[in-house]
Amino acid sequence: MGTRMPASNTLTALVLQGGGALGAYQGGAYESLSAAGREPDWLAGISIGAINSALIAGNAPGRRAARLREFWQRITAQVPSPAWAGADGPLRALANDWAATWGAVFGLPHFFQPRVGKPWWPGAADAPSLYDTAPLRETLLELVDFDRINDGPTRLSVGAVDIESGNFVYFDSQRQRLGPEHVMASGALPPSFPAVVIEGRAYWDGGLVSNTPLRHIVENLDGRDATIFQVDLFSARGRVPRTLAEASDRDKDIRYSSRTRALTDMLCERHEMRRSLRELAALLPAGRRADARVTQLLRKLGADAPDPTVTLVHLIHRHKNSETQARDYEFSGASMLEHWDAGRADMAHSLRSLARARHEVEPGSFRVFDYTAPDLETAR
Repeated sequence: MGTRMPASNTLTALVLQGGGALGAYQGGAYESLSAAGREPDWLAGISIGAINSALIAGNAPGRRAARLREFWQRITAQVPSPAWAGADGPLRALANDWAATWGAVFGLPHFFQPRVGKPWWPGAADAPSLYDTAPLRETLLELVDFDRINDGPTRLSVGAVDIESGNFVYFDSQRQRLGPEHVMASGALPPSFPAVVIEGRAYWDGGLVSNTPLRHIVENLDGRDATIFQVDLFSARGRVPRTLAEASDRDKDIRYSSRTRALTDMLCERHEMRRSLRELAALLPAGRRADARVTQLLRKLGADAPDPTVTLVHLIHRHKNSETQARDYEFSGASMLEHWDAGRADMAHSLRSLARARHEVEPGSFRVFDYTAPDLETAR
């Protein structure tokens, strides 16, 4: 059962973070990746990243970008456009907030609709939430071929949280058959969206615990070298807030980006530690190296075999001054296109940077390229 991974000892993975309306940036990033002939062998997503991942994995390569674009055009079609207010500036910020309010009040076609009256009724409810996500299920069934996800060559992993245990879980096409409910569970952010019940267990949005599924991929490479493209929607860097609105905005950035940075640092440090342990073991006399206790310790520490070579290309959405704290639920068509174009440009630039650095890759290393701005990237 499950997805067949590539026969090659190398793979390309795409990791998509949660971030609501900002997910259009991931659509543009994938479009550039596909245009460069770098179709992912493995997709892993959280929340809106899970939806985008399913749209990619659940379609043939030649149709993926079009399906992504169709999804984003559908859900943003009826939201008032703030484009009349210009590309940036205070007036555009007000127009963006108005568009966000409109979507919050009336819902989004093909995505979610308000539960009029029901959320405010005192007492228990079958699905306590502000919105009904039944339209999303219908959209996924229409735009995603789940048989292709479960039986095709591209692996899909989506993260969610078991409400009762509080534990983070992955639904993985290599381990179980996936359906629309698994993707919806990954994006069931309370109290807006209802929990999704799968085999008797109720699940919420995976972003409650971790907004990036990078660790799941790195820990399951099974010795294969990998190039991992991680597309994040919140930036750790930003200026000191001057208003309450800016404080709320900055708080959201830090909360959702901090785990990504900490996780990446941890994975790099662990990779280097295992390599150092193998080098240390190699310095032992031959008799001691063959000792069963040494072998057991190396295996216990995960240092009994060389690590794969990992190249992590990290793209981060950098929002404009006119994007407020509502930017992750501002689903206007104008903003969607701006996010899409930014993702497309950033991925194209990162691919050029990766091509320049390819000759410097050391076998068994864990390299991270952080996209920061045109003509500026750092590697470690």
